Amino acid sequence: MDLEKPQAERQRAREAREPGREPEGSGREPEGCLVAAIRLPVRIIALVVVLPVRMVWDALAVVGRILRDTVLRPLGRALAWLGKALFVWPFVALWRWVLVPAGRALGWLVKWLVVVPAVWLYRHVLTPVGHGTAWLGRVLWAALTWVYERLLTPVGHGIRWLTRHLVVVPAVWVYRWVLAPLGRAVAWTVYWTGRVLFVLPALALWRWILVPAGRVLAVVGREVWTALGHAWRVAGHVSLAVGRFLGTLFRWIFVEPVRWVYRGVLTPVGHAVRDAVLRPVAQAARTVGRAGRRALTAARESVRQARYDVRRMLFGEPRERVPVARREPAARETRTLGRSTTALTKD
Repeated sequence: MDLEKPQAERQRAREAREPGREPEGSGREPEGCLVAAIRLPVRIIALVVVLPVRMVWDALAVVGRILRDTVLRPLGRALAWLGKALFVWPFVALWRWVLVPAGRALGWLVKWLVVVPAVWLYRHVLTPVGHGTAWLGRVLWAALTWVYERLLTPVGHGIRWLTRHLVVVPAVWVYRWVLAPLGRAVAWTVYWTGRVLFVLPALALWRWILVPAGRVLAVVGREVWTALGHAWRVAGHVSLAVGRFLGTLFRWIFVEPVRWVYRGVLTPVGHAVRDAVLRPVAQAARTVGRAGRRALTAARESVRQARYDVRRMLFGEPRERVPVARREPAARETRTLGRSTTALTKD
């Protein structure tokens, strides 16, 4: 039953693709006579044009498959083997039989010629020399410490005692009992000399001349500043009054006549023009536009209906598409006129 079902479906599809035959139970209306008269010549012409192209294409496909299986694939395998023989295997052999043994031999030589002698030298030569150098350093440090404690320290203490009693103590006595009193006397003399010669005259000049003159100049400057401020305020009031007068004069000469003309003449005229002319014109334009759009819509519908009626009269009612199980030929097969997939019987 499973094998008979696909065969029945293929039979129904073949019957549906036959020209002039409708599948059973389709429920479609018969096609027009013009469609039936044109279909067969058109398919014959298409078959005549397409058949050579398809045959050339199938021939080229067969030749390509033969070339791929008989020439290109063996040639590719031969080229791959040749590439391995020329490039891969020589490098593998060079690495395995030359570089690896040479690296091992070089490592053995480095070990016995460099590493082992260096370890022996460090262990039996440098280590004892280092220990001896460290012992000698400790001995020298102990000697230097003894010299510092037993010789240099007492000598330094003696030098410090001599320096203190021979240099520092006399210098302190001279500073305290000679230089300090002398410096105080010099400073007192200079202070009173500068005070008598410079400070007292400058103080008298400041107190009895500059301060009264400054007070007089301050009073004069304050009065001048006050007078300038008062004059500035008076000038502001005068300028404001003149500006208001000019503004009032401009308003009564120019603004008020223009406002009266606008309110009393232009506004009523504009309202009358708007109500009597502009609104009726706009309403008429909108009415004409709506009528024109309705006329265009009716004409477009009439043209579409007439075109549909002419197409139905010449070609008949359009048929509904029936789903067809399409099947392409196998890789090595080609289409022939005896099958259901030819261009003559295919929808």
